[in-house]
Amino acid sequence: MFDSLTSKFSSVFSSLRSRGRIKAGDIDDIVTEIRTALLESDVALEVADSFSQAIKEQSLLALDQVNKSTNPSNGIFEIVNLELTKILGGQTRRIRMAKKSPTVIMLVGLQGAGKTSLAGKLALFLKNQGNTPLLVASDLQRPNAVNQLQQVGQSVGIPVFAPEPGNGVGDPIKVAQAGKKFAEDKLHNFVIVDTAGRLGVDEELMTQASKIRDAIKPDEILFVVDAMLGQDAVRTASSFMRGVGFDGVVLTKLDGDARGGAALSIVTLTERPIMFVATGEKPADFDLFHPERMASRILGLGDVATLAEQAKAAIDPDLSKKFEEKFARGDDFTLIDFLSQLQALKKMGSMTKMLGMLPGMNSGAMKKQLESIDDNELVRTEAIIQSMTPAERGDVKILNGTRRARIAKGSGRQVSEVNNLVDRFTAAQKMMRQMRNGGGGPPGMPAIPGMPAMPKINKQLPPKKKSKSGNPAKRAAEQG
Repeated sequence: MFDSLTSKFSSVFSSLRSRGRIKAGDIDDIVTEIRTALLESDVALEVADSFSQAIKEQSLLALDQVNKSTNPSNGIFEIVNLELTKILGGQTRRIRMAKKSPTVIMLVGLQGAGKTSLAGKLALFLKNQGNTPLLVASDLQRPNAVNQLQQVGQSVGIPVFAPEPGNGVGDPIKVAQAGKKFAEDKLHNFVIVDTAGRLGVDEELMTQASKIRDAIKPDEILFVVDAMLGQDAVRTASSFMRGVGFDGVVLTKLDGDARGGAALSIVTLTERPIMFVATGEKPADFDLFHPERMASRILGLGDVATLAEQAKAAIDPDLSKKFEEKFARGDDFTLIDFLSQLQALKKMGSMTKMLGMLPGMNSGAMKKQLESIDDNELVRTEAIIQSMTPAERGDVKILNGTRRARIAKGSGRQVSEVNNLVDRFTAAQKMMRQMRNGGGGPPGMPAIPGMPAMPKINKQLPPKKKSKSGNPAKRAAEQG
């Protein structure tokens, strides 16, 4: 997402860094470039103009102070970052809870925006936080809409209230009211009401949505919009704002939008915050919208905070503690440990998305490297390790040719792939030993908060156990 805009911002600041001391004329040049970049990324004209003007004013005011620093371009960069965070909403907006349960959330938007899938993602998000959501099928117009919501609910383990078959049959207002009452009786603390959309904004759509709103008095009305609509997303949002009103925005299909104009325009023009984003097709590809993190991504700084949160959620604290203790004792990293970490990585989702959150990974050559990553590699690697015996996972040195051939056959892979995995793992194992001995990790690799922390190790390591074997080769193996 925002690939085009990120690339243009990168070019602007690369040019600015090469100028050294910054003059008023330089500010005019970069403001013009930024405005052009925003318009080319489908940002609304008035938003692009107001943003560019704010950058110019703030930069000129701070020019003397900026030029006193060793890197003047960083001062301008910070101003752009702050202004970008502002037009994205400034602060993260969370769901407003009802004083008396259940909290009712009504979803509105055009047909095709992904409301039904989004309803399931939002329900799963709430469920993972310890809540008991209920989905209500009030879209009785679109063919198979009720059946689709039932399937979505089943896939994420969320109950669905669907007393009517839909396909043009039934009263959506009565269904919404009955769903709210059902949630009260069954002690669900959240109700998510999926409403009908249209291919375009019309009076019938607004009338029905308004009647459902008045009947259930939702605590939150969320406008669901396809981020790939660009300028049309903003126009549609403005129409819904006038016709029904809403409290927050949810952007769907953000993973497919290379321009991002909707995200940068919609907050300013509707004066409503973006509350959630859906970044993929999987139920877990959904999260709170953090303006400062999105600004960071757009400017090429990555999103380490979100990566850390995902890592913390995926990694078992007990397993992390076990690794730390093992590392402190001086024990070798084994394929058993590697398999555990591999399974934790799979919980975090796509490797491409994860690595894309690191600073500098979405530009130039690094972007091409990311695009070449095959997420199925994790699955293949897991299959190879799973085909090994516990003894083989614990000590790769015993993997002779016969064993490797058996592992390849059992995992459905080639012997060359098994050899490649063993070679890479042996190199990683060696690096872990160097880190334990105070050699540190690879240069330039940042520490990621939330990942298992490496404890401080005294330079004097625990003494190695003496070998009881009289075999010199075996003694050498035991000594590593």
